[in-house]
This record gives sequence, structure tokens and C-alpha cells, in this order.
Amino acid sequence: MEIVNPSVFLLDQFPRKYWPIVATTLTTAYAAAKRAAEEEPILQIESAQDNHGRLISWAVDFGFERLIKTGRLPFDYRWNYYARPTGRFLEMRLPHSTASISQVSDPQKQPRNVVFRRNARLNNEPYFDLPEFDDEKQIKGLPHMLVMHGYQTLDFAHIGLPHPLHGRGFLYQTSNLMLLPREMADDLPPTENTDTDFDTLDLLKQDLEQWQRDNGD
Repeated sequence: MEIVNPSVFLLDQFPRKYWPIVATTLTTAYAAAKRAAEEEPILQIESAQDNHGRLISWAVDFGFERLIKTGRLPFDYRWNYYARPTGRFLEMRLPHSTASISQVSDPQKQPRNVVFRRNARLNNEPYFDLPEFDDEKQIKGLPHMLVMHGYQTLDFAHIGLPHPLHGRGFLYQTSNLMLLPREMADDLPPTENTDTDFDTLDLLKQDLEQWQRDNGD
């Protein structure tokens, strides 16, 4: 099993040139949710106001689904049921990983520890340098990352690789995407990464492709 630098892996799977699209889509989604709440009386009662985050979540899902359908994000997607089939969530399918979207109040902490997120982040065990999992270096599924954004107000957005242990936060996360220029031509990895990092990344991607072929995922 090849172990890679988390930042190298994230940048390979979700390149910088797409980060401004994420920020713009989130801004549009929050504005759409606010406008819908202002224009629809049903959404102005107190119980609806208390659940405005759901409206934001739907608007964000709509925006990301449209990005993928139009090819602005070169990913695939599918709607997966929660562990208890009370609803579905948008799972983005990146070249060698998956990603989901979450509202969080604190960007340094992982979102609520529900079953589908726990199962997804545990897939990150084998790929990165985690001494506590030295005996478990076996592919269980595709690595998973989170697109996180502010809860009621859009103060921040990050893409992160969650640590397999919920309380440990993130193996790596981007800077605040809401503070970046809306056009970014630089799609290069950080300068401190070496050729060895990318050789290892290529080997890991080969392992993941073999796992997908073997498991039909």
C-alpha cells in the first residue's frame, strides 16, 4: 500500500483551478436560499426560519449537481441514501476518491458524526501516514473528502480530508476558499512537495483503480 502526502492527494483530486467555482456556487446558493425565504410566506414562519439551514443545503446541492451536469466540475455524482433511509445526500465521484458536502459551524471540526460520514472517513485509513492504523494498510474503499461551508452565514468554505478518528479534525484542508481570487490559473501543487510524492501518488492511483475494477465501484 502506497502512502501519500494528504495535500498532494487532495490537490490531485480537486485541483486549485476549480476552487473559485466552489466559492461562487456557494455564494449563489446562499443568496438563492435567502431570496426564496423572503419571497415565500410559508418559509417565513418561525419553524421554517429555525430550519433555514436545510434550505441552504438544498440550494447548495442543486448548485453542485448543476456544476457537474454542465461539465464545469469534471466529476460524476450519485444520490446515496443515509444509513437510515430517511433521505439522500449528494456524493461527488472524483477520479480516485469521493466527496460530500456539509454545513459546519467550526471549520476546524468535522461535522456531526453520523453513520455515512463515519464510514466514508474510515476509508482514509490506509492511504496516509497514520501510525495508529499501521496494522490496517488495506484498501477498504475510495478516500473521502469534505466540502465544508459556513452554517447560517457564508464566512468560510474549505475542502478537507477528514482524519479517520472524528475528534482529530483533518489530515489536510485548504485555506478559506471565500477569501481566494475568483480566478486562479495556478494548478500546481505546493512547492515543498517532491517528485517522490508524485511517483507515490501514481502508484496509489493504480492501486485504487485495481480496487475499483475488483469491486465494481
